[in-house]
Amino acid sequence: MSRRGWVLFVAMAVIWGVPYLLIKVAVDDFTPVVLVFLRCVIGAVLLLPWTLARGHLGAALRQHWRALLVFTVLEMTAPWLLLSWAEQDLSSSLTGLLVAGVPFVAALTARLAGEDDRLSRVRIAGMLLGVVGIALLLGLDIGGGQWTAIGAVVLVVIGYATAPMVISRKLPDVPGVTASAFALVVTAVVYAPFAVPQLGAAADAPADAWLSVVALGVVSTALALALFFALIREVGPQRALVITFVNPAVAVLLGVLLLDEPFTLGLAVGLPLVLAGCVLATRRSPARTTSSELGDVDAAVP
Repeated sequence: MSRRGWVLFVAMAVIWGVPYLLIKVAVDDFTPVVLVFLRCVIGAVLLLPWTLARGHLGAALRQHWRALLVFTVLEMTAPWLLLSWAEQDLSSSLTGLLVAGVPFVAALTARLAGEDDRLSRVRIAGMLLGVVGIALLLGLDIGGGQWTAIGAVVLVVIGYATAPMVISRKLPDVPGVTASAFALVVTAVVYAPFAVPQLGAAADAPADAWLSVVALGVVSTALALALFFALIREVGPQRALVITFVNPAVAVLLGVLLLDEPFTLGLAVGLPLVLAGCVLATRRSPARTTSSELGDVDAAVP
């Protein structure tokens, strides 16, 4: 990756490792519907004025409204509710590590869709190593009552894995902030009828819960989405999603240090394997470097 790509990669690895902690704190006092609604409202308040000022929203809606709706459902409307619901039963550490399965699903989806970014043997080995790490995690840590929540996270993984392909294939000329603002507004509108009646009770939530919601909306939503689009256009959708290999390290660290979540045997064995898989999955063979870099430059053109 280029230097700019690495800067964006590291920033996103940290920023999207934090939401699991914030969601875990917030779901103790907010229902999943209210949490998603507030997160989207805060993000939309920050991104929508910027989008309207630049005059991109009208053209994007006229030309790409169907693709924008698909992206919205896959990236926000379904996954964010499922993730908040799942963290009522799962630890933030475990949830973050399970979402590390996104690159595997993305690679398979891209392969089936005929993407040119083929997988080298080294990258395949890295992804397989990550799969082994996740499998060990599930085998060592999961109790019988948690499988429904894990099923919800699986749906989240599928959504997160396919949404970037919509960006790269159907929305290459739509600015990231524009697509993000649209998705946030639509998701907020969808959940408003269910969330607004509950806001009275939510007003009594403690300060730490409200601070988590605000941080979730400002940092992990508005800022993160703008940076994620830049990362996708810089390095391509598959490599951009490799951040989900690194996010778990941040999620585990924050969960153990700030929430007193146990550092289990499954985490001790699975986390290093997942991170090692990240290192291998991001490598390129020398013979393919030039063509891949040219492809990334093309994808970065506004």
